Amino acid sequence: MSQNIKPTRSELIQLKRKIKLAQSGYKLLKKKREGLIFEFFSVMKKAKSLRFDLLHAYLPALDAITKARLLESDLALSSIAMAVSGTPPVSLKMKNILGVKVPIVESGEVKKQPLERGFGILTSAAVDEAASSYEKVIEAALRVAEIETAMKKLLKEIEKTKRRVNALEYVVIPRMLTQQKFIKFRLEEMERDNTFRMKRIKKKDVEIVPVILESP
Repeated sequence: MSQNIKPTRSELIQLKRKIKLAQSGYKLLKKKREGLIFEFFSVMKKAKSLRFDLLHAYLPALDAITKARLLESDLALSSIAMAVSGTPPVSLKMKNILGVKVPIVESGEVKKQPLERGFGILTSAAVDEAASSYEKVIEAALRVAEIETAMKKLLKEIEKTKRRVNALEYVVIPRMLTQQKFIKFRLEEMERDNTFRMKRIKKKDVEIVPVILESP
């Protein structure tokens, strides 16, 4: 370490500035990490509720499609599914949470009337019920996809911020403080050497004067 550091006052001043900046950045990153964790738990709570809604929508849909398969053949259901038209458009926007960009999923109307689905009115009530149930599943799935993507992005940023905080706390700042201590020690040592040298010079001057006075 001593080979890479110049024990000068200008180096000490510059190092003190760096330490102050690092400590300021450390405090800001800690606040950011705490804010991100708060937002993450808030989003996670919402995600838990949306997952329950998705499950609550999926189980009836599973029962509905089972009933439709009992009344219609799988081939007939596949043909009906192929006839579905008017897929709702899905757009993706972004919002900012403490510097983290998370998605906002926006879609057109998923829920349709029987005549809007594109497979006519000659299907059984069981098919219509299954279609309606799965439209609810799609709506719930879109909400879950949005919230879980936000969770992943927030968690990734929390881990990134945590690593930076730890690096500053346990590596960067301690190293700079050690360097500061070393420079101070060397400056004090150089100051003592200079003081001792000046005393020796003064002592020699005092010894030389009587010799000059005594010379013929």
